[in-house]
Amino acid sequence: MAFRFGRGNKISAWLRGRPRLFLDWEKREGVLTPELCDQHKHEEGTPMLLDRATPRNVSRAIKEINGFEWEGDFKPMARQALKELLENRLEQEMAEYLGVSRYEHATDRHDYRNGYYVSHLLTEMGDLELLVPRSRKGKFPSKLFERYARRCRSVDRVLLACFCLGLSTRKAASVLVPVLGEKVSASTISRIARDLDQEVSRYHGRTLKDQYRYLFFDGVVLKSKGAVKVQKKILLCAFGITMEGRHEMIDFYPAPSESGACWEAFLADLYKRGLQGSPCELIATDGGTGLHQGLQIVYPKTLLQRCWAHKTRNVLDKVKKIDQPAVKRALNRISHAANRREATQAYWRLSARWRKAYPRAVACLKKDFDQLLSFFQIKNAELYSRLRTTNLIERAFREVRRRTRPMGVMANTQSLQRIIFAVFHHLNLNWSQSPLRKSTHNS
Repeated sequence: MAFRFGRGNKISAWLRGRPRLFLDWEKREGVLTPELCDQHKHEEGTPMLLDRATPRNVSRAIKEINGFEWEGDFKPMARQALKELLENRLEQEMAEYLGVSRYEHATDRHDYRNGYYVSHLLTEMGDLELLVPRSRKGKFPSKLFERYARRCRSVDRVLLACFCLGLSTRKAASVLVPVLGEKVSASTISRIARDLDQEVSRYHGRTLKDQYRYLFFDGVVLKSKGAVKVQKKILLCAFGITMEGRHEMIDFYPAPSESGACWEAFLADLYKRGLQGSPCELIATDGGTGLHQGLQIVYPKTLLQRCWAHKTRNVLDKVKKIDQPAVKRALNRISHAANRREATQAYWRLSARWRKAYPRAVACLKKDFDQLLSFFQIKNAELYSRLRTTNLIERAFREVRRRTRPMGVMANTQSLQRIIFAVFHHLNLNWSQSPLRKSTHNS
């Protein structure tokens, strides 16, 4: 199979030539104007002047690129080969089912051949029109594909992967047309996505191992269609770092709000399933009132750490824009101090400098100051950058929003849980297959 270039010249011979030949071809074909040829004296090995692109050069390049063509089309041949392979396999299965090959006789036969019927099967190579052997009793079981199946399992996995990667059902159906050669309806992709419901139920009900040294709790807000209007759905999420340093999205819980009752129900379910928090040294939160109420009931003995990123935004909201850079630098001196003593000294300097100008900002910082410095009680100073904020779980939320943004509004709560489960499963799989994370600032 030869790959041709332009006006019938084989590209293999052209590639084996010296770079100077291509420059001569540019001059001869008029890609490079005489002015450019005189202005730039080319030597062997000199690359093309990509920074000198002109409309004429671009149009000529596009024509040459369009001239690339394969001698013959491999896809019909591959489709025909796959069709013959599957039909031969079906014949073998029929022979194994009957116990005799074609044109053979036996006295103790339990069934007989009854011709063929045409079945369409959608594969990665496109739609295949197969001749499927049929038995008189209609009990011939094929292991290649399920009865009445219109698609092979690999195509279903591709469709499900497109859905999980953030494509809406309509976009996934249109994107796969050039690959599959046949359009799959959006309702078909929705039916395939419903297969995730059982996986979601198992994910919510599985037994949890009490293996997390640090826990992070937070909520993410997404949109879902309601009976009358679009509603905001809140997902309460749990993230953990294991004793070996691996990251894991533990579970999520759809709730009507972030109230103390909702957080208590979620945390109590985690506790009953095995997450009792015995080895946990610290729990990082965004400072929500409902979350802290639930933690005081379910995990009252665990050290709490308020997120410095959320607190910094809350303090800066009470400061004039012109003074925000200076106040932010003062806050960073507290959060990035080497130890608790230096952080406390930095706080008193900030208080003395800005207490009169912005008393509400200083009061906001003072109110939760002890819990803002809880991470200093962890002996490993290399972990401070990861424990003083909830950025680890917020990073997972960014991945959720990136996947759900192209879909717009979710059809219902079940559809919302499917895509969130798919995203969290993908993240957990990547984290489990990656090397153990070192507890350093660079990691």
